[in-house]
Amino acid sequence: MATPAALRYATGDMSGAAPTQPMTADAYLAWERASAGKHEFHRGEVFAMAGGSPRHNLLSAAVVAELRGALRDRGCAVLSSDQRIGAAPGERYVYADAVAVCGPLQTEPGTTDVLANPTVVVEVLSPSTEVYDRGAKWEAYQRIASLTDYLLVAQHQVRVEHYHREPDGSWRYQVIEAGGVIGLSGAPGIAVDAVYRGVFELPGG
Repeated sequence: MATPAALRYATGDMSGAAPTQPMTADAYLAWERASAGKHEFHRGEVFAMAGGSPRHNLLSAAVVAELRGALRDRGCAVLSSDQRIGAAPGERYVYADAVAVCGPLQTEPGTTDVLANPTVVVEVLSPSTEVYDRGAKWEAYQRIASLTDYLLVAQHQVRVEHYHREPDGSWRYQVIEAGGVIGLSGAPGIAVDAVYRGVFELPGG
């Protein structure tokens, strides 16, 4: 299998990849399916995703569990960080730390493994990816018409930032801290303390 066009760890600076011959979206998807690691794709460039700290990974797992409990009665499927998301068909493919789909799951035409209609996307913040998650990645997520909620989960304090899409298409921003509840449309609230239970006993990064 051909080497990807540009390969480095994803950071907030997405402009630092070496200029090379761009990879096509189809070539990326074929290469990625055979790859042992995970890589994001943006307009011909491929970016390796670094593994998370134990604290990061526990937070990701806790979010999946809490989301599944809160959204089960809404007919939603909650998927892990292995789920590839089509943020812009043919241009951008990404992975999140957790994603939920409410209603029938749709994949990008011609694929069976690229999610096209996420409802809730969650990113656990890390020093190497925080700028990216807040910037270029968030800009891409906003263009997904099905997305209603975007959560940014801090590693070093009990703090969740919640962006919720309003009926007029604007985004409402809220910070939920210790003792607070994450409110998702038409679902029971998620206690932020439940997400963070035990996480500070593990090393973060």
